[in-house]
Amino acid sequence: MRLVLREVMRTVSRAPVLSALSVTTIAFALFVLGLFGLVAINLRAALDDVEERVEIVTYLRRGTPIDVVTVARSDIEAFPEVQSVTYVSEEDALVRARAELSEFQGLFDDLTVNPLPASLEVKLSPGFRDSESVSRVAERLSGFWFASDIRYGQDWLAKLDRLRSVAAVVVLVIGGAFGVASVIIIGTTVRMAVLHRSKEIAIMRLVGATDSFIRRPFLLDGALKGALGGLGALALNLAAFAAINALILRTAFFQPMQALGLVVFGAVFGLAASALSVGRHLRHVASG
Repeated sequence: MRLVLREVMRTVSRAPVLSALSVTTIAFALFVLGLFGLVAINLRAALDDVEERVEIVTYLRRGTPIDVVTVARSDIEAFPEVQSVTYVSEEDALVRARAELSEFQGLFDDLTVNPLPASLEVKLSPGFRDSESVSRVAERLSGFWFASDIRYGQDWLAKLDRLRSVAAVVVLVIGGAFGVASVIIIGTTVRMAVLHRSKEIAIMRLVGATDSFIRRPFLLDGALKGALGGLGALALNLAAFAAINALILRTAFFQPMQALGLVVFGAVFGLAASALSVGRHLRHVASG
C-alpha cells in the first residue's frame, strides 16, 4: 500500500496542474448536484411544515357530556392514523376567536350567549396526511353520535396532494439528470488523467507488471480525486448556503450523513471511472 501511495503522490507531483484541474472539475460537477440536493431537502422541509397543519376538526353537539368526550378522545387517539387529539371547549373557542379575529372585537363584546361549539382537533401522524387517509379518518369520526359537523379542507388537501406529486416528479427527473451529468463529467475527467499516462501503462505492461499492480495506483488516484472533489463541492455548497441564509431566506443544510454521502459519491465514481479507463487501456495494450 505504501508503494501505491508513493506512486500516487509522484503522479500528482509530476502533473500538478492536471491533478488540480481534475479535482476542480469534479468539485464543480458535484457542487451543482449538491445545490439541487439542498433544493430538494428544503422543498421537503417546506412540504413537511405544510403537512403539519393537516387536521380534522370535529364540532360537538351542544350538551355533550365531558365524560363522553374524554372516552371518545381516548378511542380516537388509538386510531393508527392519529397523532394527537385536542379538546377545545366552548369557552376556549371564544377566547381563540377574540384573539384571532380582533377586528370583530366589538361584536364579541355584545354577545350574551357563546355561539361557538366545542370541538375535537385531530392531528394526523406523518404518512397519513394525504387526502385519502384524512377522508377515511373523517368518515370514522362521523360515526360518533356527538359529531355535529366535520371539517378538514378537502380542496386544500387535494391541492397539497398534487403539490407532493409534482415535487416528487421534479426531484426524480431533474435530480436524475444532474446525477447523470455529474457521472459523465467525473468519468470524462478521470479518463483524461488516465489518457495522460497511457504510455506509462504500456511501458509497465511491457516490463511484466501485472494488471492488478498497474490498476492500484490509478484506482487510488481516482478515488482520492473524487473524494477531494466531493470535499470541494461540500465547501462550495456551504458557502452558497451561508450566502442564501444571509441575503435571501433561512434554509436547511445537509445532515452529517448526507454531507458524507456527497464525498463518498465522488470517491466511488472516481474509483469506478478509473477502473473502466485503465481496464480499457490494458485491453488495448493486450490486443496490440
